[in-house]
Amino acid sequence: MNPTTLGSTAGKRLEPQNLGQMVFDAAERHGGTALLFQERGRPASLSYSELGRRSSEIARGLMAHGIEAGDRVAILALTSAEWTLADYGSLCAGAVVTPIYHTNSPEECAYVLAHSEARLVFCEDDDQAAKIRRIRASCPKLEWIVLMSGDADDAITVEELRERGAELPTEAVERRLAEIRPDDLATLVYTSGTTGPPKGCMLSHANLLATTRMYVQQLGLGETHTLYQFLPLAHVLARVAQAVAISAGARIAYWSGDATKIVDELSELSPTHFPAVPRIYEKVHGAVMGKVQDGPALNRALFSWALRHGATGRRAAREGRPLSRTGQAQYRLADGLVLGKVRDLFGRELQIALVGAAPIGRELLEFFDACGVLVLEGYGLTETCAAATLNTETAVRFGSVGKPLPGTEVSVADDGEILIRGPHVFGGYYLDPAATREALSPDGWLRTGDLGQISAEGFVSVTGRKKDLIITSSGKNITPVNIENQLRESRFVTEAIVYGDNQPYLVAALTLDPEEAGKVALRHGTQTDRATLAADPDVRAELQKEVDAVNARLARIEQVKRFAILDTDLSQAGGELTPTLKVKRAIVYEKCADVFTGLYAKEEQR
Repeated sequence: MNPTTLGSTAGKRLEPQNLGQMVFDAAERHGGTALLFQERGRPASLSYSELGRRSSEIARGLMAHGIEAGDRVAILALTSAEWTLADYGSLCAGAVVTPIYHTNSPEECAYVLAHSEARLVFCEDDDQAAKIRRIRASCPKLEWIVLMSGDADDAITVEELRERGAELPTEAVERRLAEIRPDDLATLVYTSGTTGPPKGCMLSHANLLATTRMYVQQLGLGETHTLYQFLPLAHVLARVAQAVAISAGARIAYWSGDATKIVDELSELSPTHFPAVPRIYEKVHGAVMGKVQDGPALNRALFSWALRHGATGRRAAREGRPLSRTGQAQYRLADGLVLGKVRDLFGRELQIALVGAAPIGRELLEFFDACGVLVLEGYGLTETCAAATLNTETAVRFGSVGKPLPGTEVSVADDGEILIRGPHVFGGYYLDPAATREALSPDGWLRTGDLGQISAEGFVSVTGRKKDLIITSSGKNITPVNIENQLRESRFVTEAIVYGDNQPYLVAALTLDPEEAGKVALRHGTQTDRATLAADPDVRAELQKEVDAVNARLARIEQVKRFAILDTDLSQAGGELTPTLKVKRAIVYEKCADVFTGLYAKEEQR
């Protein structure tokens, strides 16, 4: 039997029992384009049948190099079609895929490779392979480096791997996959946690297949749809999005690799589905609002008018209420003059925008909805294959993360911690039984570490992290993330870190968007480098207005009394951000200890 027909027997389709079989099942069932990407600067594509063939060739190449079922195979690369092919080729060989963020330092790569005992690593190019050379001595199990592009004396290329695979018959892959059971380990995903060393989450084939079915059922993807993929495939959310698209027969359109071109590529590629992290929506919102606020008063008034009527029209449509003739005319005018221009930033074919991996402000979701872009917020952890809850087109409540996905149980413990149980919940942390016992209860509930609540209608809201709670000197418990979300809605702010544990009031450290803050400085003839901007009184005055506006929406105890402007941005390289752009709060608190202390010292000096 050809590996591309593993999903059927005697004319009757069988459900895939592992992810390798899922790939071949999709290759057999879907006849269109699977992957859209750039190759040497030109548009290129792979059909579903070619996806199956390439996956089989890579699988056989790995097997020819001695990779056995259950062996660890790592991938160190930017999100690309080559990443997907390496992933599925490895899974078709029965290997356990271990992703590594392309931004990881050599030492971070060494930790993942050594801890997982990886035998082979796919590297994007020789620059990534150079990281491996520096730490190879500390990875005794590592035997092979495979380059996706370029060549090197101490590595083999993907093409050479595929050629070596030709020595094995295609049936070898079928036999290998027949050995892989649903509960077998499929991938080790190392958390990009905000505290402590990363832990290897053990996710089985059954976990990921269950998650794929959950999302396919809720999102309704099919062969006419296109998903734009730019999220790091080392993150489980991007891996699940990839599996959902492939299972449903949709197209995956990959980014070029340039983060500054994401919005331009959205307009050009016009995907129907767009999964992203909050920072992307914050940047689009900031750019739009910056242009509006820098324009004449008439344009600002027109924009506000259009948003009001957009929100009214969208709300009426969801509730099944007809607008009056006047209301319809106002909505059409608002859409034609203003709202459609914002919507076009995402491409004219967009049906669903998704957001996850970190909290997003409710006001931001309402802004995009008024413009005709429904951004559906979901919630999940690496430990749940990025799945737990999701807002949908027919059941959406802004400010919540939606209702539990099919087959998912969500509960809230007495102390407010969110608990999750279901077929997508991981099997534990690799080689860390103590952490596994801490995370998983004997009856299968995952302790998420997140605080939240469930409404009478079943919508789940996440209110913060247990470990991030700020307890002021008066004993008030404050969740900083909600305040930080509102501060980041400012066109001038890229990051906001609120501080105040055991203090009488809250303060914050803010980082600047140099382009937007630079406009303020240029109006007054000031330099626009970060250090100058951070000290510029005009920039500070604009930020004070933004902070005052946020404070006006908050309870007194939640208001930010003082703030500092940092003269550098937070970054992954500096260790302050995870690869999914979440702030490592403890590290920022440590690095900026003098800044926060100084904010309180100013009060004492008065």
